[in-house]
Amino acid sequence: MTELNHCPAPAKLNLFLHVNGRRADGYHLLQTVFQLIDHGDTLHFTLRDDTVLRRVTDMPGVPEQSDLMIRAATLLQAEVLRRTGVLPRGVDIAIDKVLPMGGGVGGGSSDAATTLMALNKLWNAGLSRQELMDLGLPLGADIPFFIFGETAFAEGVGEALQPVQAPDCWYVVIEPGVMVPTAAIFGSEQLTRDTPVVNIADFSSHSRIAGFGKNDLQQVATKLFPPVAEAVEWLGAYGDARMTGSGACVFSAVASEDDADAVLAKVPAKWKAWKAKALQQHPIIAKL
Repeated sequence: MTELNHCPAPAKLNLFLHVNGRRADGYHLLQTVFQLIDHGDTLHFTLRDDTVLRRVTDMPGVPEQSDLMIRAATLLQAEVLRRTGVLPRGVDIAIDKVLPMGGGVGGGSSDAATTLMALNKLWNAGLSRQELMDLGLPLGADIPFFIFGETAFAEGVGEALQPVQAPDCWYVVIEPGVMVPTAAIFGSEQLTRDTPVVNIADFSSHSRIAGFGKNDLQQVATKLFPPVAEAVEWLGAYGDARMTGSGACVFSAVASEDDADAVLAKVPAKWKAWKAKALQQHPIIAKL
């Protein structure tokens, strides 16, 4: 059977995240910079002799049919059928799961994006990068970024993307041990929704490792989830610490791997922590 193994699904960090407003449909208007990092899940795809789509790795708390990987594969399979009149072969998807759920590092979205890119190749579907981004957007606002595949200044609900340069540095990331539901953060009455709009030049002119802007979701998350506040305070002793996405992971940029190792050596044992280097491009692109 045809296989596409060792397909990376890297994490992302939101270097800043501003909420500028709210649309009539309830979606929030955001500005952020998405940064890929070299830490993430690994997916393995094996084509089947039938048309069934299966996740062959057990993931407690995530039913197979609601998994974003299966939902993404189902969408692409239907799109290929619509275009060609032929239903592509099914696939078994295995995953080496590293990224935490509810961590703000885009684990589920990255898995879905890697699934779309890998199956587009395995099925010879021929969709363009933009077509895959459009297909993935209804499943999650972060999915187009992972398919976009490079550091991006994002606006709208996160789907309007422009390439941007960010510091080539290392990051220390702490998992505070709680799962933060995105809906609880965006639904809070305490959330700031009127941060002034910035432009890409504002970020581009800020080349220092110290953070640009802020994460508007952090104030809500740290009140609702004290472990996040504790991690921000602890890591803040070593740099500009902030939460990524809607939480719960907290990160700080450092200049070198040695600096990252020095901080990691001091992280309290109650937290899982790791280091990662900024990526300029999604690593699956070289495989496709």
